[in-house]
Amino acid sequence: MSWNDFYRRRDVIDAALRRAERTGESTVPLDEVPHAADIFASHAELLAALHYRWMLRLTGHLELALHEHGDRVEAATAAWQRLATEEPTLRRLLDAGAGEIPEAIAHERRTLALVTGLADVRESAEEIERVGAAFLALARDGERAQSRCNSTRGLFRRMAASA
Repeated sequence: MSWNDFYRRRDVIDAALRRAERTGESTVPLDEVPHAADIFASHAELLAALHYRWMLRLTGHLELALHEHGDRVEAATAAWQRLATEEPTLRRLLDAGAGEIPEAIAHERRTLALVTGLADVRESAEEIERVGAAFLALARDGERAQSRCNSTRGLFRRMAASA
């Protein structure tokens, strides 16, 4: 990808986010964003690019939060919630389009499960993803796992098992 391609993709992504913010809609039709159909072959490809932007920002937030908080679950919760607050339009688009980008969503869940220490790389990808999904369910609600259960790991395991 050339720098021109990079900037064209970035501009289309920015335009898509501005359109979604302006309209309040949860989807962005390619034909309603200038040059989007020239850059992205499908709506799923645009969503994947949006998710990539989310993950770049999330990993930065996670890095900072891990230095600020002693607890990894608390750090990841704070990082995810902070980014969701900063980027509500981006998060809304990703949530609405999650079914189109299941691998990207699974990657986010696995990343969070591993960063929090609630899962281990020696576990199966499916188990790690289940733990990440359980973590996200709590993070979205703003709940602190430690206040609900003495054993954070036990709470997430029980939630993942029931998912």
